[in-house]
Amino acid sequence: MKKILVIDDEIAIRDLIELVLKRENYDVQTAEDGKAGLQLLDSFQPDLVVLDLMLPDCSGYDLCKEITGKRAIPVIMLSAKNEIIDKVLGLELGAEDYMTKPFDNRELLARIKVILRRNESRENISEATTEVQSTRIIHEELTFDLESRSVLKNDIPVSLTAKEFKILETLLKRPDKIFTRDELLQIGWGYDFMGDSRSVDMTIMRLRKKLEDNADDPKYVRTIYGFGYQLGGGEV
Repeated sequence: MKKILVIDDEIAIRDLIELVLKRENYDVQTAEDGKAGLQLLDSFQPDLVVLDLMLPDCSGYDLCKEITGKRAIPVIMLSAKNEIIDKVLGLELGAEDYMTKPFDNRELLARIKVILRRNESRENISEATTEVQSTRIIHEELTFDLESRSVLKNDIPVSLTAKEFKILETLLKRPDKIFTRDELLQIGWGYDFMGDSRSVDMTIMRLRKKLEDNADDPKYVRTIYGFGYQLGGGEV
């Protein structure tokens, strides 16, 4: 049974989403603010979070960044704001999807199913294609743990969003391959994503800021001009 956490300060919306999801046999927990949501994130360990942008104790943007920084977990952001800049900001901060209020419950349910199915498919593909015998990949100063979905640099934790984690995982597992932007877009965002390859560039830029000693002269995530991106470092 997949677990879903709903964080929204409007009780009517929380109750309605909870009812709809429980009818579909999801295990659901709800929170009315960011503090309660973060507590449940640790204790409940959800597979997906439905997050309202406007919360009484914090910004949904900040909370989304904190959630995806803690775990590689998909977030669907809900908001009454329908400007494209609000949607882009939410997606860049790690949200998997963005829906404006009021929304149709059937559409929300469909999007949840697509995201969970997509994540499960990614995990299955990774298990089928990887030749790594251990759950841990060590690459120079980086330690990448597939089981705990954590990354260390010089034994210091590095907080990554779900998409940053997926891109790094992809590069580490295929160190000799040059990935095009379109390939990384399909891997990180899925075939049904409506954005463009600039989303990949923005994610790579944030990933470099977290991993590299000098983001302007990247060591781990190299740009192969005219082609795409490739894992760097490890040269003999």
